[in-house]
Amino acid sequence: MKKTILLITVTLALLACNDSEKKKSIKIGAVQVSETEKDQNPLQASMERGGLVYTDFCMQCHLANGKGVPGNFPPLAGSNWLKDKRTESIRAVKFGQKGEIEVNGKPYNGVMVPMGLSDEEVADVMNYVMNKWENTQEEMVTEAEVAKIEE
Repeated sequence: MKKTILLITVTLALLACNDSEKKKSIKIGAVQVSETEKDQNPLQASMERGGLVYTDFCMQCHLANGKGVPGNFPPLAGSNWLKDKRTESIRAVKFGQKGEIEVNGKPYNGVMVPMGLSDEEVADVMNYVMNKWENTQEEMVTEAEVAKIEE
């Protein structure tokens, strides 16, 4: 019995050591996160951080798939508003949004409260949603760009 316990302990220890060497990323909720950013370009690193912000602050309303809730919370997936209204999108994340907007031809007239995010967090979550699902952007959102946007 003691030999079996020792064998199991040694096996688990070896597996743990082997696993830690291969481990390059972890999964937090629906977001895959690298343990280091050294192998990533700036956009990838920003999107990774933005995925965490999205999970904490945005997913409750816009859902994990970014499709929102029809009539209540606009979709971010395939959103013409994100693509065509970059400044307004950043302002909404930074300061909140109220009043009617039109997303993909449908009106939304709700309130998104300010989340209290830093300019870096706003840039990161914008890079995440603007490059996720069916969205693509040509230019990365930067902290400096977010800092210039006023209420």
